[in-house]
Amino acid sequence: MLKKTMTYTDFDGNERTEDFYFNLSKAETLEMEMGTTGGMSQMLQKIVAEQDSKRIIDIFKDIILKSYGEKSPDGKRFVKNKELSDAFSQTEAYSDLFMELATDADAATEFINSIIPHKTA
Repeated sequence: MLKKTMTYTDFDGNERTEDFYFNLSKAETLEMEMGTTGGMSQMLQKIVAEQDSKRIIDIFKDIILKSYGEKSPDGKRFVKNKELSDAFSQTEAYSDLFMELATDADAATEFINSIIPHKTA
C-alpha cells in the first residue's frame, strides 16, 4: 500500500495537504495481468517502446483510479468504489499525481512498484 501525502490547491484557492492511499490486491493484480493478452507487464513494455502516448495515458488513469481507496478506521478493509474514485478524480491532487506519473518515468515506476503486492517468502 502506498500512502502519498500531497499538497495541492483546491478550487477555492486554499492550499491543502492530505494523505491519499493507493493499493492493488493480489487478486486485482492477477486479474489485470491475466486480463491482458501477453500480460500487463509485457503490454506496458510494448506501448512504452512504441511511444503510444494515448495508451500510456489511458493506462495510468486506469491504474491510479483502480488503486485509489480509503482505509477503514479499524484497518481491516481498503474501500474502493466508483464513488470514491470519481470524487478523487475531480480534485487537483489527482491532476497533480497524473501529471507527475505521465511526465516522470521514475516516479511512475516507483508508484507502480509501491501499489502492487510483493511476494513474501
